[in-house]
Amino acid sequence: MATTPLRLADLDRTQRRLAVFRTALTIIVAWAIILGAFYVLPFSHLSDAHSALRLAAVAALVAAVLTWQIRRISTAELPELRAIEALGIVIAVFLVGFSIVYLSMSHNAATTFTQPLDHTRSLYFTVSIFSTVGFGDITPRTDPARLVVSTQMLLDLVLIGAVVRLIFNAARSRVASTGGQTDAAAGVPPA
Repeated sequence: MATTPLRLADLDRTQRRLAVFRTALTIIVAWAIILGAFYVLPFSHLSDAHSALRLAAVAALVAAVLTWQIRRISTAELPELRAIEALGIVIAVFLVGFSIVYLSMSHNAATTFTQPLDHTRSLYFTVSIFSTVGFGDITPRTDPARLVVSTQMLLDLVLIGAVVRLIFNAARSRVASTGGQTDAAAGVPPA
């Protein structure tokens, strides 16, 4: 049964706070699970020879999660909040995916970067590349590492531009699909 989408502004103050709290909690739990898996699962056995395949696997995983999240937005009762949730989850998968690639490259050759990477350093490096194009304390030393970092930089731009737009356009389309009609007047609470 399809529900009529609501805008966040259609909710009363209590419903809005509860919906925002649920979204924030969902994002926090998703990040905890994704980061927990990253820290618990072993990645040192992955060979450097397959960096391109691993990079393709990361891209495929991000695309699959993005597709799944857009489908969830298209059926969400509160598509605006579902879009924020989707963005939070896609970014977590993206960052951890690249952290895995950098970690495995560093484990295979300690000289790949200016310092050996552990889980925390690889995540730090990935986030610094994502947010600022690096601080310079960790830099790639080999051409394959430079290519992977360059790929991440380009994909960062795609994620920031195209993916954010795609997610929020999906939410707008869901809200617009009813021509602005909502069930807020009928007192239907969000799911």
